[in-house]
Amino acid sequence: MQTETGGKTVYGANVGILMLETQFPRVIGDIGNALTWPFPVQYRVVRGATPDSVVRNDASQQTELFINAAKDLVACGADGITTNCGFLALIQKEMSEAVGVPVATSSLMQVPWVEALLPPEKRVGIMTISKSTLTDKHLLGANVALDTPIVGTEQGNYFTDGILNDKRSLNLDGCREDNLAAAQQLVTDNKNIGAIVLECTNMVPFAADIRKLTGLPVYSIYTFVSWFQSGLVPRRFSMDLDDPVHQ
Repeated sequence: MQTETGGKTVYGANVGILMLETQFPRVIGDIGNALTWPFPVQYRVVRGATPDSVVRNDASQQTELFINAAKDLVACGADGITTNCGFLALIQKEMSEAVGVPVATSSLMQVPWVEALLPPEKRVGIMTISKSTLTDKHLLGANVALDTPIVGTEQGNYFTDGILNDKRSLNLDGCREDNLAAAQQLVTDNKNIGAIVLECTNMVPFAADIRKLTGLPVYSIYTFVSWFQSGLVPRRFSMDLDDPVHQ
């Protein structure tokens, strides 16, 4: 006889996503668009935490806000927590200690994994929305080597400005061009790049274009959370030999 044990409020949405308080549009591919995900997710907005306060300032001053929101997600049924800003690697340790479930604050946590896959002479390169404020503390929070090649999108006209200044409308073609220009700079300035990791969760809609331009594998919050969720909810395989899949 099959029985079920309760204890949650929400079932089937195992990934909890902490969102900065924003108003800019989130197209499919963005972490904040629920249609991006091939599995259900839960969201919590961390009120008062904005792109400017987290990326251009010290996100650690808002640690308690993120911890409280994460705990609320866990109480509602989330089995793992992630965030919508790579700069929150700065509080990975505090979050993982406080929340009680696996925490994946930043796509930057993939950098050492991806680098381990590459030929010895190749490096991972990072694309970020703000190179000028991505500090050694952020990198150390994600276990990223401090000499990792990094390029930012600040030199563009649309992407960094639109996201960090939280504009209600975005020129998506301009944002794409800013990302492609940064990717081109990364591989031009660093001939040994073997793969790219996108720090910013808003870069995901342009990942395929970056891959096409550079010919390199591109990893992002989408690849990270897809892997993360696959451990929280492992696929169940049929072992019934009468199942048509075995015939």
